[in-house]
Amino acid sequence: MSAIGDQISAILWNIWNRPKLVDLIDILLLTFILYELLVHVRQTRVSQTIKGIIILLLATWLSEVLGMRTIHALLSWIINAGPVLLIVLFQSEIRRILEELGNNSVFDASAYLTQKDNTDQVIEEMILALEHMARRRVGALIVIENRTHLDDVIATGTRVDGIVSQPLIENIFEPNTPLHDGAVVVRGDRVISAACLLRLSDTTGVGRDLGTRHRAGLGVSEVSDATVFIVSEETGIISKAERGQLVRHLDAASLRKILHGIYDSQVKDNRVPLLHFRQRRQTAHDEQPTDKKA
Repeated sequence: MSAIGDQISAILWNIWNRPKLVDLIDILLLTFILYELLVHVRQTRVSQTIKGIIILLLATWLSEVLGMRTIHALLSWIINAGPVLLIVLFQSEIRRILEELGNNSVFDASAYLTQKDNTDQVIEEMILALEHMARRRVGALIVIENRTHLDDVIATGTRVDGIVSQPLIENIFEPNTPLHDGAVVVRGDRVISAACLLRLSDTTGVGRDLGTRHRAGLGVSEVSDATVFIVSEETGIISKAERGQLVRHLDAASLRKILHGIYDSQVKDNRVPLLHFRQRRQTAHDEQPTDKKA
């Protein structure tokens, strides 16, 4: 009878304390946070860790049910120390998520209006540079910044701050030149820095035929949302690293599709300052001295 009374009391309590507006907002916010976390950890090593945590929780519960006190005590100790271990192991992923949240802020004063007309020229210049370097088998590593700012990477290189163009990119990666060894960071339509140092990926899934350049491209894509283009010096193959995934054998059509996806998204979100590319080039051309015939 006491159990029935408890059930009736619980029903009456739920009726009396119906969900309020703030409770619905709380549930929606929690759902949104969980969804964003799942989106960020998808196809990364964090997703594998989550599976391991679920298995660990099930093993802890099963050891308690079966009365395995020693194993249960050990597993319980691991679970209690879990939050600290997760922060230590996945500090780079946590940092990337926090940076993306900060860069998505509506109070971000660094957002600029962009013009779609400027993107076409930037994309074509970059494709020409990548294809030409691939034909000549000149190694290249180009990092296109997206939401996550790469100021720490930019600080490791040499400041360039030049308009994206085929001659500029090819000249930077020309062998035996001061800036060819390292990565180029592109922000909007500007080559911000060259000869930048990138952390190498520690993933074990990279093929033995891929060298340091590909591992560096994967490394920066694992800790940011940047898109990285790599030109192999040995084979001339153009590859893309994004979200810790490597896609190889890119041609002009696939490069154009990927770059349009990047820059069209930046234009739509008004996130990256694409300056007036064509206007600046025309202005620079007009300012050049001309020899008038007598």
